[in-house]
Amino acid sequence: MNLLFSLIVLLILILLPIIGVSALGLNSLFAIFIPYLAFAIFFFGLIYRIINWARSPQPFKIPTTCGQQKSLSWIKHSRLESPVSTWEVYLRMFFEIFLFRSLFRNLRADFDGKRLIYGSAKWLWLGAILFHMSFLIILIRHLRFFLNPIPTFIQNISYIDSFFQLGLPPIYITDLLILAGLSFLLLRRLFDAKVNYLSHASDYFPLLLIISIVITGILMRLYVKPDLYAIKQLTYGLATFNPSLPKGKLSLLFYIHLFLVSSLAAYFPFSKLVHMVGVFFSPTRNMANDNRVKRHINPWDYPVKYTTYAEWQEKFRDVMEEAGIPIDEEWGTETLKKA
Repeated sequence: MNLLFSLIVLLILILLPIIGVSALGLNSLFAIFIPYLAFAIFFFGLIYRIINWARSPQPFKIPTTCGQQKSLSWIKHSRLESPVSTWEVYLRMFFEIFLFRSLFRNLRADFDGKRLIYGSAKWLWLGAILFHMSFLIILIRHLRFFLNPIPTFIQNISYIDSFFQLGLPPIYITDLLILAGLSFLLLRRLFDAKVNYLSHASDYFPLLLIISIVITGILMRLYVKPDLYAIKQLTYGLATFNPSLPKGKLSLLFYIHLFLVSSLAAYFPFSKLVHMVGVFFSPTRNMANDNRVKRHINPWDYPVKYTTYAEWQEKFRDVMEEAGIPIDEEWGTETLKKA
């Protein structure tokens, strides 16, 4: 049902530009207004999430640790799994963000009826790497539509990405890799019983939406062959806040592609995809495990009236003596007075 609901929502998103452009002629709405609205939602929504995370109190030291904590000088501690300095935290965050280190170390658990068996689970890491890295390179490649002149490093990335020329026009390697990564992540949710049980529409919909964006982009490049000059004119005008419909004709597939991208941008701050930014604010990752090095005091703590053992013993002395409970004279009246 969650998958079906996501497919229905995706189908509605695809039908909207088809009806709006081909039937109603709302080209300006789908080419200018909706992209601006979507990226305004993306920008201010992301700022809202960042401010909300930054204002959230973190009164306790709760870093995730899987290795030896720094203690005695002759005991070697794990710098990545139990960082004690700011530099070690930066190093840990670097490997986490760019190489998904914790996902690489992930284990799967299976029950054979008698015992619990743990094993390696590198396929999930590989699928995530293929998707995220390819998505990043594709975003960088698309900057050529928004910049004039096109920087050399973007041209070099596009050249390297299409180095293995399999036809004309050249097929980008990242287009194939991102489809492979997304397909694996989707099939995993469909056929892995444990993951399928935990999956919701909010898990299926982003995958289906991004797959649709990738497929429409590949179709435009290989089969539809849109007017690239018209696309460049539109996107450059949007980037420079001087938008106008180009004189060249934009294909319907381009409008579908642009609307799906706008939908992803507007959906991003309110979805699970925002973990891309949230990882920087995760106290389990961005804190040093230095509890044995220095004392950590809750900055939001305030004075609380509490009862000491001496006060408690004096209050219930008669009851304790009657019940035969030993009285600790070390915590007697004199100690209470001094306290």
